Amino acid sequence: MKAMILAAGRGERMRPLTDHTPKPLLLAADKALIVHTIEQLCQAGFTEIVINLAHLGEQIKHFLGNGHRFKVAIEYSDEGDSALETAGGIIKALPLLGSSPFLVVNGDIATNFPFASLRTLEINLAHLILVNNPVHHPDGDFGLDQTNNVVNDAPVKLTFSGIGVYSPALFEGCLPGKQKLAPLLRSAIEQQRITGQKFEGFWLDIGTPERLLELDHHYRRGTHS
Repeated sequence: MKAMILAAGRGERMRPLTDHTPKPLLLAADKALIVHTIEQLCQAGFTEIVINLAHLGEQIKHFLGNGHRFKVAIEYSDEGDSALETAGGIIKALPLLGSSPFLVVNGDIATNFPFASLRTLEINLAHLILVNNPVHHPDGDFGLDQTNNVVNDAPVKLTFSGIGVYSPALFEGCLPGKQKLAPLLRSAIEQQRITGQKFEGFWLDIGTPERLLELDHHYRRGTHS
């Protein structure tokens, strides 16, 4: 199974840190955020990785190269100066991702999720990893029913972690260009074609300088590899 890291976002909430450095290259415990993710994916058996690029993307490409020093093979999907949003970025990268289901990980999260558990997962259109709602997103995104189907409406909602396995069929008929992932997911959820699971381990959305500092402290305490 191939993996894709979403790294094209501008990181507006991280400014001024991201004015001259792309968000994935910001450091936590003296290591770029995207390197933490690549190393985790490699350890989990994901050695073919696609990374999408936009804002200051050439810096990412120059820093990571072909991935060999991280023991992976990296291909790039360049979106130009303006990112295509999540669905648009995935659609543009589909020729690099192949015809089988693939893993997608947001480039601005940190987690100890066991990615290896997804490599042989059988899915319909998608499988989403959900987490408890963080303080900055108290209302959540989706619910889970008793059969692990993701539902749009539920008494208790969870937050989408930015980790998902997708079938290329989810994007059939989608035109290229900028578009968000949520509408596609919600439509497939209505058809009961998306499963999910709740993850209760370490997860952090690195959306602000304060949370980047929190992550740095977390890594330095040695509580997460």
